Amino acid sequence: MRILHTESSKGWGGQENRTLNELITMRARGHELAVLSRPGARIIERAKEAGFQTFAIDMRGAVDLPNILRLRSVIKFFRPDVINTHSGRDTQLAGMAAHMLWNRPRIVRTRHLALPITSKFTYSILPDHVVTVSRFVEHFLAASGVPRSKITTVPTGVDFARYDRTSIAGNLRQELGLPTEALLVGTIAILRVKKGHNEILDAVPLILKRFPNAHFIFAGDGPQTENLKKRIATEGLGDHVHMLGLRRDVTNILASLDVFVLPTHQEALGTAFIEAGAMSLPVVATNVDGVPEVVQDGVTGLLVPLQNGLAVAEAINRLLADPICRESMGKNAAEFVRRAFSREVMAQGMEQLYMRLLEVR
Repeated sequence: MRILHTESSKGWGGQENRTLNELITMRARGHELAVLSRPGARIIERAKEAGFQTFAIDMRGAVDLPNILRLRSVIKFFRPDVINTHSGRDTQLAGMAAHMLWNRPRIVRTRHLALPITSKFTYSILPDHVVTVSRFVEHFLAASGVPRSKITTVPTGVDFARYDRTSIAGNLRQELGLPTEALLVGTIAILRVKKGHNEILDAVPLILKRFPNAHFIFAGDGPQTENLKKRIATEGLGDHVHMLGLRRDVTNILASLDVFVLPTHQEALGTAFIEAGAMSLPVVATNVDGVPEVVQDGVTGLLVPLQNGLAVAEAINRLLADPICRESMGKNAAEFVRRAFSREVMAQGMEQLYMRLLEVR
């Protein structure tokens, strides 16, 4: 099959990471793939590095006739069997461009978010089918009026070949000049309010009272960068909270940690929890949306109430105080995520859906 992925977001997060994993794994299964996004988008940069054909169009708005025509030209040039869209704007533009063609490709929209939908048109009318990354999102869309017959859940998959803790240095302590006995608690996520970094900062003083050798790692960038830096400085936490910015060495960071924490306010599924589990890390997460589909409370990690810094501190303290519990939960997490969330399982699910839609055509 020939598959064109479209994305109107210029940033890099869980949905772009999933898209790249789909590209790589579907290519290995013999399909031809390309990416269309906006100029300067990180998905184009990463796709080019991986050897995929890319197209750049400035998708300025939902009703943008010149760019709809440009999209139609790309579709006619690449001749995809399937267009897989990933955000609202590219779904509208690519969907309208495809519907202008006589023998049009099938249109699949992947819904990555656990948020209210803003346009039922981009779920029920434009696409032929909607893919959700978790059962929670599937139920959410169905409750919002999208026909359940048009929805399929294909959980996000991860390339587990990259997550072998025995072969990764995990040298973050050396990089930061910390002693080998320092306890590292970290998160890797875009710096947005809803990712819960402020709840981690709420918890830091409570944890340091019990574990003065604990250090906290924030990897990622985003709109809250300056606000978080200011709070860390104001509260005198700079010696124990380390902001690393956007990093490519995710596995090295994870291999350095003792506990992974992400008290997110909303999460469709949570690729970060899958990656942490793959590195045999116990996690502290909020009991919200699709997170319980990835984190098994008391088995692979600990689930805490939403926006509760005290609960985050108590959960982290519990894990830091019990190395045996940390090791057991980490082992359980690795076994669970490798069974349920491999990118091969994800690619097989997407491939079966595409083929079913093409058979109907």
